[in-house]
Parts: sequence; structure tokens; C-alpha cells
Amino acid sequence: MLGKANLIDAIAGTNRGLLASEAQKQAILAAIANLEDFNPTPRPLEATNLLNGDWRLIYTTSKGLLNIDRLPFCKLGQIYQCIRVDTTTVYNIAEIYGLPYLEGLVTVAAKFTPVSEKRIQVKFQRSILGLKRLIDYSSPASFIQQIETGKKFSAFDTVLNSDKQQGWLDITYIDSDLRIGRGNEGSVFVLSKT
Repeated sequence: MLGKANLIDAIAGTNRGLLASEAQKQAILAAIANLEDFNPTPRPLEATNLLNGDWRLIYTTSKGLLNIDRLPFCKLGQIYQCIRVDTTTVYNIAEIYGLPYLEGLVTVAAKFTPVSEKRIQVKFQRSILGLKRLIDYSSPASFIQQIETGKKFSAFDTVLNSDKQQGWLDITYIDSDLRIGRGNEGSVFVLSKT
């Protein structure tokens, strides 16, 4: 699909949005809007086979995520959003790089509830912030498996107040390997399936 190729080309070299100029941001948003007009899955929440799985962030306008890279001695690594449809759970995992042996991880686990054909309400429940070595992190899938068994980690592992920590996400485009979402804070997310 030409629109999809245009979006991927526009995103290339922006490091998930960190290096995007204003002109690039406008071109990317235009490519996103164009692709959303041709969403092959008009009811994304019913397409659980597409939605379920591990997604890697390739572009965002989220200042909350992008600002992690601006912290002293921190560089943003891969960012994943892992959706488990059967348990209505979403895991946001950001890998952080910095000083040798101090590679870190920021993770938030949330429950989601469908509220329309394309919108989910998200209630954040748990936050885990720690060093990858102490957490024994090797991949999103194995880490999520440990979380789902109820493991407590050697990290800042805290329960969040889901009444105060919540938001929503519209899934505006999804196919077998690309997903676009728009969040309640006006952020745009483009992810590829891993």
C-alpha cells in the first residue's frame, strides 16, 4: 500500500520522533491522517487476532515518552506496547540505556476496557522501574510472563491508583504489521508488530 510506504519513509531517520524537524512532523501527521482514511479494519477492537501481541513503537508525538531521552545519562532504547487481549491487559515497556551495567526499564501495566468500536479506556495499575540486570529482563514476552505470575521485582515496583491514573486510546489504523493510535493527551503513536 502506497500510503503505508509513504508513512514508513516519512518516519525513517526520526528516531521515533526524537530527531523529527517541524517539517517532518507535519509530513508524518499528514501521512498518518491519509493512512487512517483507508483503515482496512474499521472495527479494530473486534480484530483481536490483529490487536493481540507485542508492538514496537516506531514514532510518537508523546512528550512523556520522548522526554525520557533528555534525562542525564539516559538514552531511550526500544519502546514496546504489548497487548494481551485474553486478560484485557496492556504493558508499556521502555528500555533505557546509559552508563554501562546501569541499563534500565520503565514499565507500566494497565487494564483496558473497550468503550466503542475503536476506543479503549485504560486504567494504569502497576509501575515497575529498575535496572534490567536486577529485574532479569531479557525480552518483553519473558518479562510479561514474570509479571503475570505475580512476581515482585527488585525495583521500584508500585501499585498505581487506577481511578486517578487513566486515559483512553483510539486505534485509528491496524493491519497485520502496523497500528496507529491517538491518545487522550493528543499524542499519536505508530507501532509495528514484532
